[in-house]
Amino acid sequence: MRRYCVLALAAVAAAGLGGCYETATPKMYEPGVYKGSQDSLGNKLDNEELDQQLSERFRTAAQDR
Repeated sequence: MRRYCVLALAAVAAAGLGGCYETATPKMYEPGVYKGSQDSLGNKLDNEELDQQLSERFRTAAQDR
């Protein structure tokens, strides 16, 4: 009986460890080329008015320090 318990425990441990396997295929990226989804914030930053607001906000915060 003890032998069966040890074998069952070893089988469960082997199955559990086998489920943790992950393939390690590296992702190849080209330097300087963004291949993700389009960033909606990027379009907002092209706005001159928003750029001025952010610059003013930065100057105000930087003077406090």
